[in-house]
Amino acid sequence: MRGLKISGKLALMAVMMGAVLPALATSAQADTTLNQGMGPVGTQNVAVFGNTPVDTAVTVSIILKIRNQNQLEQYIRDTTTPASAQFHNFLSTSQFAQNYGPPDGTIEAIVQYFQGYGITAQVDSNHLDITLNGTAGQFNQAFRVQLLNMGYKGKQFHAPKGTPQVPDSVAGNILAVLGLNNYSPFASDAQRLPQFVLNKLQNGGNSNTPPGGVVTPQQFAAHYQISPLYQQGDLGQGQTLGIVTLASLVPTDPVAFWHGYGIPASPNRVSLINVDGGAGAPSAATGSSETALDVEQSGAVAPGAKIVVYQAPNTDYGFVDAFFQAVSDNQVGSLSASWGESESAIDYFVANGEESPGYAQAFNEAFMEAAAQGISTFVSSGDTGAYAAFADMGTTNLSVLNPADSPYVTAVGGTTLPWSDVAGNFGNTILGIPNTVVTKERAWGWDYLWPYTQNFGAPNETSLAESLIGGSGGGYSTLFSQPFYQNGISGIPRFNAVPYFTPTQDNTAWNFNPTPQGVSGTSNGGRGLPDLSLNADPFTGYDIYSQVFGSTPWSAGWGGTSFGAPQFNGIAALVNQQAGGRVGFWNPQIYHFAQQDNSPFTSMNTDGISNDNLYYTGTPGAIWNPATGLGYPDGVMLAQDFQHEHGVI
Repeated sequence: MRGLKISGKLALMAVMMGAVLPALATSAQADTTLNQGMGPVGTQNVAVFGNTPVDTAVTVSIILKIRNQNQLEQYIRDTTTPASAQFHNFLSTSQFAQNYGPPDGTIEAIVQYFQGYGITAQVDSNHLDITLNGTAGQFNQAFRVQLLNMGYKGKQFHAPKGTPQVPDSVAGNILAVLGLNNYSPFASDAQRLPQFVLNKLQNGGNSNTPPGGVVTPQQFAAHYQISPLYQQGDLGQGQTLGIVTLASLVPTDPVAFWHGYGIPASPNRVSLINVDGGAGAPSAATGSSETALDVEQSGAVAPGAKIVVYQAPNTDYGFVDAFFQAVSDNQVGSLSASWGESESAIDYFVANGEESPGYAQAFNEAFMEAAAQGISTFVSSGDTGAYAAFADMGTTNLSVLNPADSPYVTAVGGTTLPWSDVAGNFGNTILGIPNTVVTKERAWGWDYLWPYTQNFGAPNETSLAESLIGGSGGGYSTLFSQPFYQNGISGIPRFNAVPYFTPTQDNTAWNFNPTPQGVSGTSNGGRGLPDLSLNADPFTGYDIYSQVFGSTPWSAGWGGTSFGAPQFNGIAALVNQQAGGRVGFWNPQIYHFAQQDNSPFTSMNTDGISNDNLYYTGTPGAIWNPATGLGYPDGVMLAQDFQHEHGVI
């Protein structure tokens, strides 16, 4: 099994070659084979250097199974249904642990087992996540494996030869084991303009002045009707929002960003919490610019809110542990993350015995706890349209992103702003593409650029289309079924689509049709995503301030659904301030709002053929579609709906 993410080429090689490392004969003392995270790496291109020195420090996370899960699902439903007696009756972490965590005796047995090998254990207060710290030699003995030092494309890591095993008495309540492999391949959902466009772009900006030609925080707030909330005195004061990330923040970066835009914000509003030892030193290579944009954007939308940043190692155990710690700390009213992995990658490695079948459920458990405790959670839906697997597997099948696929998060997709309105207009100024190309906000899908082959210097439209795979992540999950709040929503399960691409039989390439006929289809019964959308197209995008960029910390031409998740995080802080407390898990409530006569969302279902995410389009008259979800919000109307729902007005 494998960790959180395998890079696209590595995963594709695994698919094509089917190569695996030889298994290690396990001890006769082992009774049960456990579901772990990243295990035997499926490729011949991984170098094996030998056994991991026995004194090497290793961190492993044991994820336990939720108790009374059906009861918990109903409780979450009740707390977000106004007519219910449990509405808004959120749990504390200790109450959650008491009702839905494994019994104390179960946890004690697991802890004592590993302590018998000299391994220390820390149990999260939710009783679902046990963090183990020990040496490679100790874990070799406890799990009956042999850790090996490996290398791939300059990255050094350790991984087990063999699958972990423990006695039956310990294994019964374990959902997954994460961390025996600490490979770090996970990438953010930030997207930037093509390099040859950037080469023509004057990045602008110095240490104090942001560059021009981007959507500013003030323009963003005005466009989505958030500015009137500021005029009412709502800056998110008294609220705390959380960021989960896999790269470290330079603490002064967001302060410089806010000051550059004249946003009054205390430099002491940001707190950093290192999970599992943290994410290492800030750097461009690890993705610190992603963390910077998460804090900058959420803090710009809610300038009065405090921000807690959970920085974790770029590993499967690090990402899961960060969510569990953020939720168990229970200090934030809203939470966001902008990293993801395609379900196709998970499916492949599960099918090949290289990933835990409970891997996605580990994230889902954290999100269920968040919902039960009233934390609103937002996760970006990805930047390769209906083809999430193209980003990490290199395959061309329809797919969506995990953990945005969890039914207990609000998945955030992307739009393109009108180029003649609030937009960066990079295409107009740099490429000469007319403003009339996008005249109203639409689903983000770069098919609108394909006819301008000559402007991009491409030899033909096919080559341009296959090089510009950018759009709002969306579609239907194969891991999670359609949740209750999507039942009866028009646009689910029937959808419209524009098949520009026809994948080859082996899903390693595709055939391109620039003038396809629209088609209709029916979902697989899976959870549909995204739920909501905001501007994410780099051509109508934003800038980032990050010292990891070097001598010019201001950098323009950025977009991606990485921006929408923290922006909604900031909006949630404003909503919570307006409502006088946590409004909780958004989805059951916003799907209810969207069915009202005066919906706070602008649905993008009126123009299908030119309003797609490279496949899925709008359906005239429908409430939802797999490219943009319910649409984009009117901030004032949304806050009022939450206020009304929670009895404030």
